[in-house]
Amino acid sequence: MGLFDFISDKGDQKPVEPAAKPAAGGTDFFGNAKPDATGDTYTVVSGDSLSKIAKHHYGDAAKWHQIYDANKALIGNNPDLIEIGQVLTLPSL
Repeated sequence: MGLFDFISDKGDQKPVEPAAKPAAGGTDFFGNAKPDATGDTYTVVSGDSLSKIAKHHYGDAAKWHQIYDANKALIGNNPDLIEIGQVLTLPSL
């Protein structure tokens, strides 16, 4: 279908409707995981690590990767360097 097809009289034909917006979560433009909007938050306290937080909230310390992926922009490149007072998003699993 070309540009001029909409100009000519073809009866009741209408342009295609835009696609629906994607749901919350998913990935950003670069393919990085985005936090789910329905996730909880957690404020880091002294002695915390991502694995300790994962063990407490998910029952499995190995799920620290999900917390890191959801908060990579806040934490940075080293998941071992979380700071007291940081508010982390805990994605729903």
